[in-house]
Amino acid sequence: MSKILVADDEAILRDAIAEALRRAGHAVDAFDSGRPAMERFATESYDLVISDLKMPGMDGMAVLEEAKRLAADVPVVIITAHGTVESAVGAMKKGAYDYIIKPFKLDELELLVDRALEHRALSVENEVLRARVAESNGEAVWTAATREIHQLLERAAQSDATVLVTGESGTGKEVAARTLHQLSKRRAAPFLAVNCAALSAGLLESEMFGHERGAFTGAERMRKGRFELAEGGTLLLDEVSEIDPGLQAKLLRVLQERAFERVGSSQTRRVDVRVVATTNRDLPAEVAKGRFREDLYYRLNVLPVKLKPLRDRREEIPVLADHFLKKHKKRVSKGAMKRLCDYDWPGNVRELANVIERAAVLCPGDEISGEMIAPWLEGQARPAQSLVGVTLEEVERRVIEENLKAYGGNREKTARQLGITSRTLRDKLKKWEAG
Repeated sequence: MSKILVADDEAILRDAIAEALRRAGHAVDAFDSGRPAMERFATESYDLVISDLKMPGMDGMAVLEEAKRLAADVPVVIITAHGTVESAVGAMKKGAYDYIIKPFKLDELELLVDRALEHRALSVENEVLRARVAESNGEAVWTAATREIHQLLERAAQSDATVLVTGESGTGKEVAARTLHQLSKRRAAPFLAVNCAALSAGLLESEMFGHERGAFTGAERMRKGRFELAEGGTLLLDEVSEIDPGLQAKLLRVLQERAFERVGSSQTRRVDVRVVATTNRDLPAEVAKGRFREDLYYRLNVLPVKLKPLRDRREEIPVLADHFLKKHKKRVSKGAMKRLCDYDWPGNVRELANVIERAAVLCPGDEISGEMIAPWLEGQARPAQSLVGVTLEEVERRVIEENLKAYGGNREKTARQLGITSRTLRDKLKKWEAG
């Protein structure tokens, strides 16, 4: 259901438009002039504005300008009479989506509304995609060891209550948040995330709440924040414990009132977003030390979800290892699997994924041996196999050289194993020899 704002001083036409659009399944707010319409637009989110061009007081052109100032991506349709078509065309040059000439049939207006809403949906989708953070590694893997967590997420997904996911780094807190979103009634709406530890207080405030043009140096245009972009969906506040104390108060207000102001604006905007927060810290301890607001902690901790470290669910390691190896078409030897299961994994699932990825890239054959991964699990990675600070070309060269060694220098077998042509392999070797 889309929300549409209508401004027209002709009561009969205004009521007819509102009724027709409501029958079509839309939510409609209708006003008899531009000023009250824009006052409502400043506090609520709409998908489309329909305005008569000629109205006393604030006319359609002023409505267009104000609507574009407040939300540049919301389409505006202008209603005009035959004698003012030229003015309507001028409105389109200033950003109106389209215009319709009176008298018109209501089904013509409905068709125009459908096109405008489709345009709006594509615009929002593009903006959400640009704002979306990098996807987490791999798909969620739920085993017997984590089935209890999945069941808890299923129950939590039935409400809109705020969820606090806690656990050590690398335990899969973001995966849990994404799973919660996919299980909820909000699954068709955006899932966005904000890394609270990666931004300064000023940048984080703008990232969450957006800003107006000219709000600060470099703010050359109005920008929506993640709360607005996630409208109807879920917003993940990753590592929420790292938020500056001053910004914690603003976040508390959003959670309590579902309202906020963009940076540089005094106009309050309301939002419908489900918040999921994650942290690897002991928040009660942070509260006791005065580093985290107690009232914010209780507001976040409505539905707590605690993830165990991988060392406390070792039975999950073989399943996860096989999952991370799927795309590489390689296997782990019994000796290697024993080493994986015996290791404590201080970096948890993320560390396991990195070790498997490294082994799969550097393994010359089809099976990853225990001897190969042993140094990494002891914290003594061999320099020749370390990928830190290594360029992509160096990694490629290392993989080719190790495969050549494994196949006794047979270039044809090496090329087939690597999925490249013999000519490509020859050219690369020739290049490296020349260098």
